[in-house]
Amino acid sequence: MIKHCIATILAAVSAVSAFSGDERFDRWDQNHDGRLVRQEIPEGLRANFDRFDLDHDGFIDLEEHLLAIGRPGDRPGPVQVRAVPDIDYAGDGNPRHRLTLVLPLEPAVEGLLPIIVYIHGGAWMEGDHRGGVAAIRSLMATGRFAGASIGYRLTGERGWPAQIHDCKAAIRWIRANAVSLGVDPERIAVMGHSAGGHLSAMLGLAGAAENGLEGDVGPHAGISSRVAVAINFFGPSDLLSMQSQMSSDGVIQHDAPDSPESKLLRGPLQSKPDQARSASPRFFVDASDPPMLLIHGDRDRLIPFAQSVDLAADLEQAGVEHAFIQVVGGGHGGFGDPRVDEAVWRFLIHHLHGDGEAPESMLVGTRE
Repeated sequence: MIKHCIATILAAVSAVSAFSGDERFDRWDQNHDGRLVRQEIPEGLRANFDRFDLDHDGFIDLEEHLLAIGRPGDRPGPVQVRAVPDIDYAGDGNPRHRLTLVLPLEPAVEGLLPIIVYIHGGAWMEGDHRGGVAAIRSLMATGRFAGASIGYRLTGERGWPAQIHDCKAAIRWIRANAVSLGVDPERIAVMGHSAGGHLSAMLGLAGAAENGLEGDVGPHAGISSRVAVAINFFGPSDLLSMQSQMSSDGVIQHDAPDSPESKLLRGPLQSKPDQARSASPRFFVDASDPPMLLIHGDRDRLIPFAQSVDLAADLEQAGVEHAFIQVVGGGHGGFGDPRVDEAVWRFLIHHLHGDGEAPESMLVGTRE
């Protein structure tokens, strides 16, 4: 049955539409004509339009875009990638137990590819695995990675720990079927933004089966859900301290009975301290944890910047390899500094391919 399933998935790869290969280019190309005019470029980058328009024809095509800002370091040019959506990783028919595979048609390296698993945000209340594909497809277009965007049960259906149980089940499915998909089961990275960053950090820090968060979702009990590296974009790390760390202009009352965190725990956050700790990545840090990249804006009005400051300090104390990219003036995402993408690329290439040097902790953003 499994072999038939994998064969069906691989056959579907050649039948699904290709992406252009760069998420930013596709997002900016509002009329989908394959080229960018000045008005389609983000306002903060328009002053560089003439410099990016290398042939001075009044448009920026995909290659000009990649040469100018979309290919940090030694990132190779785009190759076609294919998506295989709606794979039931738990085998139970639940529409939240789905993932989308994203595979390069012409890998740029020989052998099994490392895989980047993306976990969507949305305060654990909304979002879908289909929407996460855009966040990783440009990495697949380098030909050096496979990818997957995974779904999980939202708080309207189940509370904690269902979300981490689902994510671990998706990792187990990927590891169980990795070789058939051309993926290296020992080089699985996880990445996510906001709630997805939180779940990525949990997978990185709470990967051992003995922590009590493995769950019984899916058909692959006994297979490890550990990951090789984790990238956490501004996810919570200590639910109990979030409200006390909020800035005066914060837009969420995290301790309120109807906050995203209280909905996650199925009750007022501060009334459930033990459960809150079980959902807080920093309480799982130990010296055996895999490398982690943290990225957070110091003007985030939704998730306090101090959440990542504290987690970085915990990782440092435990001797866990990590880097912390602090985006000065940055809010809850939407970072314009290309050094953020550069750090992600260097982190993945170093830890998953053994190339180059890992990024160091640094300040980036609007104020230096």
